[in-house]
Amino acid sequence: MIEKLAKRRSIRRYTSEHIPENKIKTIMTAALMSPTSRNLRPWKFLVVQDKELLLKLTDAREGSADMLKTADAAVIVTADTTVNDVWIEDCSIAMSNMHITAAEQGVGSCWIQIRNRRSGIKGITSEEYVRKLFDLDETYAVEAVLSLGIASEKRPDLVLDESLWEKVQYYR
Repeated sequence: MIEKLAKRRSIRRYTSEHIPENKIKTIMTAALMSPTSRNLRPWKFLVVQDKELLLKLTDAREGSADMLKTADAAVIVTADTTVNDVWIEDCSIAMSNMHITAAEQGVGSCWIQIRNRRSGIKGITSEEYVRKLFDLDETYAVEAVLSLGIASEKRPDLVLDESLWEKVQYYR
């Protein structure tokens, strides 16, 4: 598992190659198998493969979603906030599972935070922008978008900085 985590890097440049459908399904399976509080599964995933919608999604974040211009797909992670009070954590776990699974499948990905961010449209939050673009019910909050594409860049595997062990305390 540690090897898989080392390979997961944020990829922001993609080729024009399409992601095979079976790889997208595997990534979405990882999302659907994510643990949630009390197994309530408040999330809902919107898989966007339409190029026009992907281009419109670039305005969801002020200068931080440009990778969607060349992405082959994106997954918008939303949650029904009336289901439980830890929907943010539930969505984040699903995002992380998709991120790691994408790397395992040879698909580049990048987390684009939406909650508590500003859109490229003056006076509109990122969440309001996405909610309006996809006509989401007001009970649904938007946590993040995961861009997906075949990487046009190869980033080296992550190497653990040994100084990070200072952030670990054991109580025995």
